Amino acid sequence: MDRISALRNVETALREFEDGECSFAELEGRVEGVLRTYVSSFEGEGVAPYRVVDGPETAVGVVVVAENAVVARERVRELVDVTGGQLDVERVT
Repeated sequence: MDRISALRNVETALREFEDGECSFAELEGRVEGVLRTYVSSFEGEGVAPYRVVDGPETAVGVVVVAENAVVARERVRELVDVTGGQLDVERVT
């Protein structure tokens, strides 16, 4: 899913919420689904999404875009304020 498609899908979900056609919980689920699909098919030039699969609880599950796993770990440490310890990432596919 490209960025424009993702934005359109989020816009549709927001419109349906505003029109009373879905609950907030349904809206959250739909938007989360759109974002997950977008990330799993993300194609950046020289970068890819990486997810933390092992490490501090505050970092596990965090997804960042980076050139490689080393840069991804550094980016997560900066964003989540993780110092030291193990931090394993894997490429999102």
